[in-house]
Amino acid sequence: MHGPDPDDPHPVSKHPRVGFLKPIVDHPQIEIGAYTYYDDPAGPEHFVERCVGHLYPFLGDRLVIGRFCAIAAGVSFVMNGANHAMTGISTYPFNIFGHGWEEGFDFATILAGMKGDTIVGNDVWIGDGATLMPGVTIGDGAIVAARSVVTGDVPAYGVVGGNPARLIRHRFCQSSVARLLAIGWWDWPIDKVSRNLGAIRGADIDMLEKAQ
Repeated sequence: MHGPDPDDPHPVSKHPRVGFLKPIVDHPQIEIGAYTYYDDPAGPEHFVERCVGHLYPFLGDRLVIGRFCAIAAGVSFVMNGANHAMTGISTYPFNIFGHGWEEGFDFATILAGMKGDTIVGNDVWIGDGATLMPGVTIGDGAIVAARSVVTGDVPAYGVVGGNPARLIRHRFCQSSVARLLAIGWWDWPIDKVSRNLGAIRGADIDMLEKAQ
């Protein structure tokens, strides 16, 4: 038993709305780990156009998503290109309309608002319609509630919700989180993952640490 093919874009029979993103998404600024899936009635092939906004090559920021993540329909990753210059009196982007308005524009005013890459860890569940703002980091094992607007980093195994999203609770105590991060089951060979699904699905960390 070795599980589904991670390179199969439609791994769930008769449910084409569910797709593994790694074999689907081919974008130089997006990196997605194996077995991470996107569920959308419009089809997972539209992930980039529907979910990733303002990702421009001249800014160079990246969207990095780990392995075994679950991404619901309507999730939005707002990238740095959505930002306007905020160093002056007006935030209006005069320069993009040309006809002389581009003269004197200082691109450094845009770079000043850059927040860096958006990073989603492994085994993260992002609920329906959630929005992730530029430069946030979502820790391994975290849960982002539906319709949340994430403006800051989310700790590993944290549950956040709301607008702006706030920490609702920790899924496990901090010592357990440290143990889970040390185990890092998502990096195991897939045959080991398959052999130990009972431990991964369960809540017995001792069993997970003893997995062969």
